[in-house]
Amino acid sequence: MRPRRLHRTVRGLLVLGAVALAAAACAGTDGTSVGAKDPGRDRSGNTDATSDTGASRDTAATTTTTTRPPTGSGQAVTLAFAGDTNFNNQLGALRSSPGTVLSAIAPTLSAADVTMLNLEAALGTGGSPQPKKFTFQVPAQAIDAVKAAGVDVVSMANNHGMDFGPVGFADSLRIKRESGFPILGIGADDTEAYTPWVTEAKGQRIGFIGANDIFDDNLRSAWTAAPGHPGLASAEEAHQERLAQEVRTLRPTVDTLVVFLHYGTETQLCPNARQKELVELLTRAGADIVVGSHPHRLQGVGYHGQQFVAYSLGNFAFQANSPEGAATGVLTVTATGRRIDGYTWTPAVIRNSIPHPLTGTAADAAQATMTQRQQCAGLTPQAS
Repeated sequence: MRPRRLHRTVRGLLVLGAVALAAAACAGTDGTSVGAKDPGRDRSGNTDATSDTGASRDTAATTTTTTRPPTGSGQAVTLAFAGDTNFNNQLGALRSSPGTVLSAIAPTLSAADVTMLNLEAALGTGGSPQPKKFTFQVPAQAIDAVKAAGVDVVSMANNHGMDFGPVGFADSLRIKRESGFPILGIGADDTEAYTPWVTEAKGQRIGFIGANDIFDDNLRSAWTAAPGHPGLASAEEAHQERLAQEVRTLRPTVDTLVVFLHYGTETQLCPNARQKELVELLTRAGADIVVGSHPHRLQGVGYHGQQFVAYSLGNFAFQANSPEGAATGVLTVTATGRRIDGYTWTPAVIRNSIPHPLTGTAADAAQATMTQRQQCAGLTPQAS
């Protein structure tokens, strides 16, 4: 079991002037909170104050702009990512035994220093279904389930994050606030929705941002976070510069920067032009890793120059209605600051909405498929 780390939600601060940059001074904080996975807390919720946290135990989160080298602390960190999760067909188990729902894949998720996935549902029990074809809602125990499996942070910036309307969304925000668990891409206003989460592992500061590019036309204005208006962080064309600016602002305060996007075309095996456009925008803005979801299919993962891209991680803990939809896995990227050292793909298959790792010839075939997807995505197996 990996050691616990101190997780912190912070706003990236704009550096005001060259003097502040040269001094590498602490600029301040806004909206700081300590995450649910506190140092010394094991997966059952027990605490041990003497356990090694694997991170500095600051009493308050700070956002620091430094002149650190591109490799940060110089230590390699592993970051794991998984796709669309809403526990279809497992809601009973989720309520009665959340700690075991993802037990089949938990060893892979928990092996990384930091793990993230896409929570594709409204969170809570309030509200009513919105006028759209599919609506998903999971109880608060979904957070317990992902925590128990080793997940450290989720994004709810997706086209199901507000499926149960403003009342349901207020429930989601309440659970986010009360749980202390990092839930990205949603907020009571645009400032909260775009707020990054920053954590430390092995001396490396790693920042995460979540945003959504998929909105139903009839719900776009109601779902898009704005000043004084709750909603989702938008990556749509009208808001993409805001997202890019958030990346630029966060960039000098972290060693590794991750953006998790919800974008693309459902059931497509290769990324569309819009996905590539956003990847180009965000990597130019300073993202080191861009991870995607929404197509409900695995798309290519690999290097985009010096940066790393996973166009779509497909379904994860999600109902799968076809062999392509059931193909899943966990992506683990090794990074030393801005340098992406390598990656591994752990293939799995979804059975009854739960991922199970593959072995033997089935795993070999799944790996070969991912190699093919890398080619159609225009990515490479090594940095260039």
